[in-house]
Amino acid sequence: MAASPPSPWVRLNVGGTLFVTTKQTLCRDPKSFLYRLCQDDPDLDSDKDETGAFLIDRDPTYFGPVLNYLRHGKLVMDKELAEEGVLEEAEFYNITSLIRLVKERVRDRDTRSSQGAVKHVYRVLQCQEEELTQMVSTMSDGWKFEQLISIGSPYTYGTEDQAEFLCVVSRELGNPGGGGGHGGR
Repeated sequence: MAASPPSPWVRLNVGGTLFVTTKQTLCRDPKSFLYRLCQDDPDLDSDKDETGAFLIDRDPTYFGPVLNYLRHGKLVMDKELAEEGVLEEAEFYNITSLIRLVKERVRDRDTRSSQGAVKHVYRVLQCQEEELTQMVSTMSDGWKFEQLISIGSPYTYGTEDQAEFLCVVSRELGNPGGGGGHGGR
């Protein structure tokens, strides 16, 4: 009687949770621990439970996204999962493309949160052309010039033509020494 061909299915007991997947999925990264597990690497000492599932003493919550990444090449995570937890598992299993991806996500998240923390307050000041230079040059208390808007054609004031402008200035909210500055008309 001929021996049956090896099953393409692999059972993993990760932290007490059973995962069933294919060898093809686990072998996506030839440098990973999971690839070595499928190759029956003699240097890799791994125990099996009573059902024949490989025992892996890791957090099953974070293994799900790792396994799904190997299945379809995309990282999909529940919002309550920390990227750092998935990174820890990716590093443990030595899945290099996932390590790069999660590190990039963490960097992007940290950049967004640090940029998102800065809020600005804006002021719109109305002035005549002759007042413009003095107003912009004497801004203080962290106010920064943003935009100059002409609000119509010049008009005659006495014997001189006068143009009117809106000057938009901004300051970071919560800036020390803030609150003062120039008032608008």
